[in-house]
Amino acid sequence: MLDEEGAGAALAWRLLTRLGEAQLLLPAMAAMLLWLVLRRGAWRLAIAWTLCTGVAATLTTASKVAFIGYGLGYAPWNFTGISGHAMFAAAILPILCRLGEGSLPPAWHGRGLAAGYALAALVAVSRVPVQAHSVSESALGCALGCAASAATLLIAHAPRLRISPWPLAALVFGLSLGVAQAPPSRTHDMVTRLSLALSGRTTPYTRAHILRQHRAATLKSMWLCHCASPPWGA
Repeated sequence: MLDEEGAGAALAWRLLTRLGEAQLLLPAMAAMLLWLVLRRGAWRLAIAWTLCTGVAATLTTASKVAFIGYGLGYAPWNFTGISGHAMFAAAILPILCRLGEGSLPPAWHGRGLAAGYALAALVAVSRVPVQAHSVSESALGCALGCAASAATLLIAHAPRLRISPWPLAALVFGLSLGVAQAPPSRTHDMVTRLSLALSGRTTPYTRAHILRQHRAATLKSMWLCHCASPPWGA
């Protein structure tokens, strides 16, 4: 029974974590952006959302390139780059949920937004049990994505636009189908190729590299401190 529960939990985390994949979220965002630019008074939100998410995506990619290509990480935090899944989930899902509320009374708007942030937080948490990221990488990704979506809504408040339930149903169905059926994301491979091309290396830095170096440096420091300590009774 415990094994079955463990397998069920692992499957749930694997499915949930796919909600942060760029190959699923970016098309959903693009569809909503197209809908926004075709509506009067919504173009400002579309521009703000695009710019804020673009900045967050650039920072995320830069952190990955810095590590994969140049070995710039932080071993004490087990940090090798910002989680893209966590970032995209927190930058896109809350605004999708907010816009999905359509013309409901303002009292409901905060609830939809909170649901979006809660779902994004779950995606960030899922990156740890699926062994894709450390806690620090997932937390920083979620924080960066939250900053992007919050900045978007600060720059341009979401307009009260009536959305037909059919496009929303199609969007939810598309995301659900992607979670269940879409092929594995190849974004990490693309970032790895970019990192190697920029750095000129033939092999990428890995998490094992910085952890091994950190352990060696820690042991060396402990040994030096031991050697520098005066003997008992001195």
